[in-house]
Amino acid sequence: MSVAAAEADLSDDERRGLELVRGTGGIHQSDFWKELDLSSRKGSRIVESLVEKDLIQREETVYEGHNTYYLTPAPRDLDFSLLMAGDMLSPFIGDEEINPHSDAFSQWLMNLAYEE
Repeated sequence: MSVAAAEADLSDDERRGLELVRGTGGIHQSDFWKELDLSSRKGSRIVESLVEKDLIQREETVYEGHNTYYLTPAPRDLDFSLLMAGDMLSPFIGDEEINPHSDAFSQWLMNLAYEE
């Protein structure tokens, strides 16, 4: 199942939980359910569901003297192919402003056309 498909099937509580894990970059499970104002049992069920759908990862740890889990967002497989033309990355990726009439953009566009 793709990440998008897995995310589309989430309940409201699962979506809130996923947003919390992604937003924090990682959180202890004991804090997870407290932040969401859920019972530990319901929080554990949500974590289990998100782990099964490969949306988060769970690692055993000790926190404040107690065994718990540390929850982190699952790595996503990013597809950069839409930004590529041959071996050239789009000139629009970056901080500087690119003129669409520039040589860099023209070259990238020509490489894109030659791929087809």
